[in-house]
Formats: sequence, C-alpha cells, structure tokens
Amino acid sequence: MAKRKKFTFIDLFAGIGGFHQGCTANGGTCVFASEWDPYAQETYRANYPTTPLYGDITLKETKDAIPTNFDVLCGGFPCQAFSNAGLRKGFEDTRGTLFNEIAEILQTRKPKVAFLENVRGLVSHDSGRTLQVILRKLTHMGYRCNIPQDIIDGDNVKLLQDHAKKMILKSRDFGVPQNRQRIYIVLWRRDLNVEHFEYPKPLMTPTRLGDILEANPDPKYTISDRMWIGHQNRKARNEAAGKGFGYGLFTPDSEYANTISARYWKDGSEILIAQPGKNPRTLTPREAVRLQGYGEEFVLNKSEKQMYKQAGNSVSVPVVKEIVRQIVKQLLG
Repeated sequence: MAKRKKFTFIDLFAGIGGFHQGCTANGGTCVFASEWDPYAQETYRANYPTTPLYGDITLKETKDAIPTNFDVLCGGFPCQAFSNAGLRKGFEDTRGTLFNEIAEILQTRKPKVAFLENVRGLVSHDSGRTLQVILRKLTHMGYRCNIPQDIIDGDNVKLLQDHAKKMILKSRDFGVPQNRQRIYIVLWRRDLNVEHFEYPKPLMTPTRLGDILEANPDPKYTISDRMWIGHQNRKARNEAAGKGFGYGLFTPDSEYANTISARYWKDGSEILIAQPGKNPRTLTPREAVRLQGYGEEFVLNKSEKQMYKQAGNSVSVPVVKEIVRQIVKQLLG
C-alpha cells in the first residue's frame, strides 16, 4: 500500500468534529480548532483532548493563535443565514458575516486548500448571488474551484448555480441512512496548478435505518399521547394548507430517514421511529450521532438536549472522509 500522506489542518466552527474525524482518518493532524459554543467545546475536548481548542473566532486572541503554516482550512461555517429554514437574509444577517473570518484567514495564512460546507440552500439564496459573492471573494484572493472564473465573475448567475449543484452531495450515497444534502466547496491555491477537482463518486452502499438503531431503547424516548396527537393534528393542518409536513415516520427497514436538524431535541418530529403497538419514539442521542456517521467510541455530551443539537449541526463524517481522501490524492500529493 502507498504510504498515506500526512498533512495539517485547522477546524473552524468545529462543532463536534466531523471535519476532524474525516481529516484524521486520512492522515491529517489538527493544529488548531475554534468553536464558540461551550457545550460543543465540552464534546470536542472529550473526543479530541490533544487538539488546541479555542473559542470565538472573531476575537483577536483566537485569531492570533492560528498557526502561520498549515495545509487545509476546514469550516462548516454557520448556515442559519443561508438556510431555507432561516430568515434568508444572507449577508444582511450578522451571522452571515462570519464567512469573512474564513476569508481573512485564507488571505493571511494562504493554506493550500479550503474545504467548506453549507446547506444546499446556499445555492439558491438570493437567486445565487450570495454564493457568487462568496466565490468571487475567495477566488480573487488566489484560489480556484471547479466553477470557471469567467462564470464566477460573469452575469449568468443561473449558470453558476448549475455548476454549484454538482458540489451537492447526499449523505445517503455514502453509507449514511439519512437524506441529508449539503454543498461541499473545495478551493485550492492557484499555484498548485490543478485544473479540476474530482469529487468522490457515490459509494452507493445500501443503507438501512435499522442498522443504527438500538435494540432496546429506554421507554423514555417513546413520545406521549399528547405529543403524538399534536404531531398528527399538525400534519393534517399542514396538508390541508398545502404545506405537507408534520412529522416523518420511519421503520427499521426504511432505507434512510429525513435530515436531522439542530431543533430535533424539541419534539423529534422530523425522525420518529414506529413501534408496533405503541406510540413512535425519537432517536436516542447515540442513534443521532450514528446517523451522522460517528463511531461507537464517540463520547456523548452529558446533556441530551445539547447532544441532539450538536448532532443536527454536524457534518456527516463518511462524506467528509471521502472528500478529504480526494483532497489528499489530488491537491496535497
């Protein structure tokens, strides 16, 4: 076997370390991580105790701690500003400006590669103009991506969107029983003389939701009569109004579930597991992280509410792992 190339990376908006897992599985060493949420910090430290972890990336002391040399910048930058579920204000939303922290680091540190993740709604936000602003800013700083520069700089935003859709990958195509679609943007320094990045092909591993479910979950995860009636009534109202969503009900034999979100802790409505003879149940925290591709060795946060939020905010580890494998092969070789 060829020797696995070693590289260094930083983990921005680190959450619970989905990028960390995908990179270290491919020979990477994390030399800096930043995560502002104290509960996510707890989980991150429990799982990656030797990684230098800092807080708010907007603070000078955090920025000053970033090494001057590293190979890859990873960042699932906050998506609320661009999500279909949010207010869709984009750069008018102060959360959207956190993207500028990534741009600043790329400008000053110049790593070989930037690997960014966001909701698929980023492609459609403001009819594609938000994504165009992001790509113009990064490519004008000396980086390239798979979208030709003339399209990024041009007026045909629809064509840019068509190219960007090729960067959207589905978790269920990579062995995760979840219908999660995200855009994964890979950029590389122009001096690497690489014309095109070949994204990983779908593994098409058969998936089954039952493979990540516990055999004997605690009865406390079975929802109450009141909540179950509420879910059904809301679904009926939404269907009558043409909205069509109230809850998602799945069985162990389902190929995959809906996308788990950060609000899952509230009522679990997007992913309910049918139980013969009784009300459905929610996923357990362990099942929630399994649904994102984390292994059994992963240490859960002691707060179930926070663990659900962290799982919903995470990237799917197997998808990241395959993209990083391609990054190492094509851009760091």
